[in-house]
Amino acid sequence: MPELLAEVTRSGFVESLHHGSVVGLLPSGAVGLSVGAVEDPVLPRSCLKPFQALACLAAGAPLAGPALAIAAGSHTGENRHVELVMQLLGKVPVGLLRCPASWPEDEETRQRLTEPSRVRMNCSGKHAAMLAACVAARWPTQTYLEPAHPLQQLVVRNLEELAGEQVAHTAVDGCGAPVFALSLHGLARAVQGLVRTPVADAMRSHPEYVGGTGHVNTVVMQLLPGVIAKGGAEGVLVLGTAQGHAVAVKVLDGNPRATTAIGLTALAQLGFDVSPAKEHLGVPVLGGGRVVGEVRVVF
Repeated sequence: MPELLAEVTRSGFVESLHHGSVVGLLPSGAVGLSVGAVEDPVLPRSCLKPFQALACLAAGAPLAGPALAIAAGSHTGENRHVELVMQLLGKVPVGLLRCPASWPEDEETRQRLTEPSRVRMNCSGKHAAMLAACVAARWPTQTYLEPAHPLQQLVVRNLEELAGEQVAHTAVDGCGAPVFALSLHGLARAVQGLVRTPVADAMRSHPEYVGGTGHVNTVVMQLLPGVIAKGGAEGVLVLGTAQGHAVAVKVLDGNPRATTAIGLTALAQLGFDVSPAKEHLGVPVLGGGRVVGEVRVVF
């Protein structure tokens, strides 16, 4: 059963509760922390992006450095992100991107725009990488999001190998790409395999392309060099260290506000020093512009 992971207090009153599951693996692969239903399948959502990037790389996509990081990331739609997505596309028409048009998450950038676009969508790096992989492997580009497409089948094979289990379900992510369900434990095993790949190297070297200015994943990676952090919609988060620690979090109500605090707390309980990011071990609750409570981890 899911368990209580975090609570929200306001002026000494417990206002909300976040239940879910979290699993942490030691570098040896042993389970160092297990809370809740860690063997139940979850949809990793955007936590799947680094593994999709890994498949694109295996298919021959010319990905390296920032381009590989943005393929694995959920960028905030800043101009530097869009420029890189356009470079990834090369001669492939923008119209072949199957992600929906969206406003950028970066508020300053959004204020300068008059309409949403596909390249500003936070998944456009992944989609551009998928198209680049299709071009490199001479696979169809029009149908690259179909679960039966060779690229998506490669994602599944790689993911199952790293996770040590079969995909439990195939769904459609918010950007239109297939998303594959794994147990939270299997997701953590996959992250443990990921941390030794070029994808993880790119994420660690270029965290500003995994998220963006002020994005919590980017900030955590900047504060904890060597750590990869990737969140997904509906309260999912994965963390991995260069030494081989791995954490996977699922908050059952889908609210992401506590996931970073939960993930860092789990990493600390595995013996990893998260003190440079201690300000993210909780989230302040404001009232009238001042702190009147907090989102705090309770497991």
